[in-house]
Amino acid sequence: MSMINSIAAELITSDWLNTDTAISLQSLRGKVVLLHSFQMLCPACVTHGLPQASAVRNAFSQQELAVIGLHTVFEHHNAMGKEALKAFIHEYRLRFPIAIDMSDPFSGIPLSMQKYGLRGTPSILLIDRQGRIRFHHFGHIDDLKLGSMLGQLVAETDATEELVSANQGKPKQAVGCNEDSCSLS
Repeated sequence: MSMINSIAAELITSDWLNTDTAISLQSLRGKVVLLHSFQMLCPACVTHGLPQASAVRNAFSQQELAVIGLHTVFEHHNAMGKEALKAFIHEYRLRFPIAIDMSDPFSGIPLSMQKYGLRGTPSILLIDRQGRIRFHHFGHIDDLKLGSMLGQLVAETDATEELVSANQGKPKQAVGCNEDSCSLS
């Protein structure tokens, strides 16, 4: 079952770091959300995923786009506890909120990881302003590709809002599309 275009379920977390309060995805409606799942001991997370998430946070307005980290520990549980994560966040100067995925005592696979069908780390989910999952990816993703997708998601509502206000509350509908563009009625 594909999760694409379905409403993003709330994260199941044991704690949050880099924020004074727990964050719900519901509370982020109206913003695009980049959810970055990582582990401290994942080489691809450390060399690419986390620097990329930090770059996204710095490149986009926090009014338009929220970056949320999800520390998803499915191996080496004893080495990746909360205190070690705090030190890691400090050393790597991560400035975005980070949720600690709640451990499943039966399987060892964290609950949010299970809920979202994450295959490992790093993983990225892009959630649109309406709370729908628009992209679900495991592994390294090219910076330009991610930036392009984020730009499109941020622009989606902006373009819709402009059309609505320009047409006194009645959005125009696309009527003619070809390989290069879509025209409005």
